[in-house]
Amino acid sequence: MTPPPPPPPRRNGFWAFLRALGRGINMLRLVIINLVFFGVLFVLLLLLTAGVAGSRMERAVQDDSVLVIRPQGQLVEQYSIDPLQRALAGLSGEQPKQVQVRDMVGAIDAAAKDRRISRILLLPDELQGGGFAALREVGAALDRFRAAGKPVVAWAVNLDQGQYYLAAHADRLLVDPQGGVLITGLANYRLFYKDLLDKLGVDVHLFRVGEFKSAAEPYILDHASAEAKQADSYWMGGLWDGYLAEVAQLRKLDPAVLRDDIDNLPQHIASTQGNLAQLALNQHLVDGLATRGELIAMMRKEGVPADRKGHSFRQVEFARYAAGTLRDGDLFAPGVAIVVAEGEIAGGKRAAGSIGGESTAALIRSAREDRKTRALVLRVNSPGGEVYAAEQIRREVELTRSAGIPVVVSMGDVAASGGYWIAMNANRIFAEPNTITGSIGIFGMYYTVPNTLAKLGIQSDGVGTGPMAGAFDISRPLDPKVGTVIQAIIDKGYRDFVGNVAKARGKSYDAIDAIAQGRVWTGKQALERGLVDQLGGLQAAVAEAASLAKLGKGYPVRYVEAPLGGFERFLIGLNQNASMHVLRSWGVRLPNWFAQLPALAPELQLLRNAKAGTPNIYADCLCSPR
Repeated sequence: MTPPPPPPPRRNGFWAFLRALGRGINMLRLVIINLVFFGVLFVLLLLLTAGVAGSRMERAVQDDSVLVIRPQGQLVEQYSIDPLQRALAGLSGEQPKQVQVRDMVGAIDAAAKDRRISRILLLPDELQGGGFAALREVGAALDRFRAAGKPVVAWAVNLDQGQYYLAAHADRLLVDPQGGVLITGLANYRLFYKDLLDKLGVDVHLFRVGEFKSAAEPYILDHASAEAKQADSYWMGGLWDGYLAEVAQLRKLDPAVLRDDIDNLPQHIASTQGNLAQLALNQHLVDGLATRGELIAMMRKEGVPADRKGHSFRQVEFARYAAGTLRDGDLFAPGVAIVVAEGEIAGGKRAAGSIGGESTAALIRSAREDRKTRALVLRVNSPGGEVYAAEQIRREVELTRSAGIPVVVSMGDVAASGGYWIAMNANRIFAEPNTITGSIGIFGMYYTVPNTLAKLGIQSDGVGTGPMAGAFDISRPLDPKVGTVIQAIIDKGYRDFVGNVAKARGKSYDAIDAIAQGRVWTGKQALERGLVDQLGGLQAAVAEAASLAKLGKGYPVRYVEAPLGGFERFLIGLNQNASMHVLRSWGVRLPNWFAQLPALAPELQLLRNAKAGTPNIYADCLCSPR
């Protein structure tokens, strides 16, 4: 009789557990992969469906429609992608939004010729920022729309001075009875970090040329210098005078009375017992008071048809209208190329919305090498930044002119310091009267941290092969000999800056030096001093470039921008960030003001690209009033 087979050996419980765990992990991996795959597929199909639906909606603009312009966020020359800012805004419950000046101007100009659009309704409440030059560009487009015989109506709950500057271009300006207009004037208050740096033991060494070059003062002082206050008062005073004059002209007011009403707000507000809306009406800043419901009723009474549901009036949103009307011109005809230089100037390659010495120079070079480019417009909206990066861009402008292609600079809100550096070699320079420019000066910063290390109980010691060996070691105090070297470099940079401007503008070195010294000017003041050639916006600059290139009429205008990959386009197209919603649903939330910190402390942007152990040389202005 055959004995029964022995029982199988009993597996060790630990190894059996590991095998089971491995099978479980593998199954979980497959589930996750499938979820991700089908999730992405679902999103793509959803976007495709939305795109088809959106395309149909674009073609469905009805006759007698009102173009509703509700700009949200900042008014910019070029969209920027800033992961930090997006994260901060997302966690604070706000969506970072931007509107391109070119899109607003293009849509308004298209609507002026579109028989389907009967009028514009401007709702500027959510416009959070935008310099006066950019607002002036949009205001000029609204004026052209009105000149075409079509009315502009503006309505808001509350208007600050930037929003009001735009809304004043309307034929009729209304505010909610519970709202009002609050205009306070311009200010340029900055944060100063010297006391904090002293507590941390950080020594900041500033080297500069220019009596009024004050951009780096917050690192070495605990207050603004007398020179900085003197210069700021002059250019901001000119900017404010221009604001009052323009608003007064648009609203048919006396500029002196308008100034008095603003300066004496505390006394005037008592007359209406704190009612800002009634005060605005009394001072003729607005034409009437109306709730949203009354606004709708007014539109209907004036002949605008009702919408499909009968609750409002027939309208088309700006974003949808712009998507359906703003198309590239002839892709093959010779024309004018536009390169946008917006933001801080830094070395290397930078994303859209900032200026890279290599990346922006490459865009100019690309435009020059394109056989369709007959003229180039460089649209500058920059307070400056690193000197060498600015020089890389200036050289490309010079090479473009040498290639027989005229270059015209159009200055936006600010084109100062390094922003002026990249502009100075153009055939012609255009600025708005309220552009901030000049600030021809240069400074360098170098920091050392021996005291910081000492606070932590760390000391630095050793030897070198000569007196300059290890001189740029930030753990050691700054040797006066090193300071002499850095100052010599800064002096040379200033001479180059002033000398290049003198050569480009056909003036003597002394003449430019007298209006340089780091001093800031408005566009109007710069014209009086020969730093710009003409006052005007982007359209005027494009027309001048076309004239210099003898293009005639009907030429196309193209923006030259770095191409985006398919995945980048997909990400930019997403309006919602799921991870931010999840975090907020879990209670992870920052206060709303936290997202505004980068704007409150622009000086800290200088340190973002600063290199340790080497002098950092800047032509920067940091001169945007609030």
